[in-house]
Amino acid sequence: MSLFTRKRSTTTVKAPADLAPAPAALEVTSTHVRVGDDYSATYAVCGYPAEVGPAWLVPLLSYPGRVTVAVHAEPIPAPIAAPMLTKQRARLESTRRIDAERGKLSDPTVEAAATDAADLAERVARGASKLHHGAVYVTVHGRTLDEMHDTAAGVRSAAASMLLDLQPVTFRHHLGYTSTLPLGVDGLGMRRIFDTESLAAAFPFASGDLAAPAPGKHTSAEAVLYGVNTTSHGVVMWNRWAQDNHNSVVLARSGAGKSYFIKLEVLRSLYQQVEVAVIDPEDEYTPLAEHVGGTVIQLGAPGVRLNPLDLHADPTELTAFRDHQMAVHTIIQVMLGSSGREAAFNDREKAALDRAIVATYDKYGITHDPATWCRPAPLLRDLAATLAYDGDPAAQQMAVRLAPWVSGTFSDLFDGPTSTRPEGRLVVWSLRHLPDELRTIGTLLTLNHIWSRIETTAATNQRIKRLVVVDEAWLLMRDGEGARFLAKMAKKARKRNAGLTVATQDASDVLGTDLGLTVVSNAATQILMRQSTQAIDAVTDAFGLTGGEARLLLSAGRGEGLLVAGRSRVPFRSQASGKEHQLAVTGIGGDQ
Repeated sequence: MSLFTRKRSTTTVKAPADLAPAPAALEVTSTHVRVGDDYSATYAVCGYPAEVGPAWLVPLLSYPGRVTVAVHAEPIPAPIAAPMLTKQRARLESTRRIDAERGKLSDPTVEAAATDAADLAERVARGASKLHHGAVYVTVHGRTLDEMHDTAAGVRSAAASMLLDLQPVTFRHHLGYTSTLPLGVDGLGMRRIFDTESLAAAFPFASGDLAAPAPGKHTSAEAVLYGVNTTSHGVVMWNRWAQDNHNSVVLARSGAGKSYFIKLEVLRSLYQQVEVAVIDPEDEYTPLAEHVGGTVIQLGAPGVRLNPLDLHADPTELTAFRDHQMAVHTIIQVMLGSSGREAAFNDREKAALDRAIVATYDKYGITHDPATWCRPAPLLRDLAATLAYDGDPAAQQMAVRLAPWVSGTFSDLFDGPTSTRPEGRLVVWSLRHLPDELRTIGTLLTLNHIWSRIETTAATNQRIKRLVVVDEAWLLMRDGEGARFLAKMAKKARKRNAGLTVATQDASDVLGTDLGLTVVSNAATQILMRQSTQAIDAVTDAFGLTGGEARLLLSAGRGEGLLVAGRSRVPFRSQASGKEHQLAVTGIGGDQ
């Protein structure tokens, strides 16, 4: 048992009554300071890593606790800095020579310090850098002593991972407390010398959050809540409509939570009167559409038909009918290609198809005159009949190839006029009931129908924003003509006040082709969620990710991702209210 017991030293200083902002009392001990009902302890950074990068203090700044970080800096005049460097270099060089004369092995620490000192002296002499007295202090706070000690242990552990040595300022915590207040006073004086580059890297106001708007600049209310920043615990609000274009791309492996994230964005976009059309391969968005009073079109269900020859054209656009005829060319080519045959047409087949398209519309009285565009459109069987009556063998051969789509196994979706008209601000085109052989053409037909409606209404009402979501876009990207149509939409959507969201779990289908890269390059908003080890190299090269960002995507939890938009790269986690969560997880594969 100890023969002597030392009583803890405690000093209590009462503040004058006329100083209202000051605490009632300040209690100073050897291990902490009590300011009112708050406990605080200050640590000084005494050891630094050999090399640091920009914003290297972010792990301390973003620590999930009540932590204050202060950086004090004071420039050293050049007449004083030069002799200091000369003495330091002489001390290091003499140490090296003495060790060499005595036959000792060189000390790597001394060698590195001598090299750095010589380099710094050269830069200071050329005026490329200056010397500064700098100090970094960290104050942790807590409502109770236990809370303060727990926070201090976590901060010291985080600092140790950064190769920082934190030491408590024993018996001087009151000076440390005031040194980390915004007073510009360094009461501790535990400084060391920094050059300009090192001090700039320690600038404490770097953050992983999105940049705030400039003072005086109007902030739009169109931003959508994406989630919570996983590093700073700030809120990630993003306005896709304020970017260079309104498109976005979401890349994630299966089960990473991309559908959950997209459902939340769709729901929050509806709050702002945005019209949304979703191509849903797995019937995941049906409960959401039913909840908000939208329309669900179940392609492949009995009685549901979609006429590929429907004409929705802008009467003010002179080339609208010609563009529609070219779209029919694309639809027929994808249709025949998806049936397992060769998709490419030779010159005779292209000419025969073109003649048949013109003749079929002419038979129904539809020409380049916009006044005729309101007439009922022909059906696919009418086009096949026109090809069959053509005397060209190439046309008759194409009529034979179209037989499964007109009267055979694949005809249920195309054997009549379009049966369901999209209504409401949310329209979900479900492809779940379509067989795999029809999903590619079903996706293309749906996109063509949506795009035609956008072009028709864009001229009459430019204020309405329209969002088109293509979930599991790999179904379309694997077909050349389908990928070309999607790339065209990505390029032209902005001028029609529309945004395209492309989501896929196969990054190679998007990044492995020129058309896929076109879709990505025309998306100002890019969301990367958890990636597989097989795809991470391609994603890293395409988006210029750092090693840390690549590791983040490999280990990201469900619902976590990285927002990439120009110079902004923000890690976030999708956040939903209780009711939003219920809507987002309802449906096949919609778990979070």
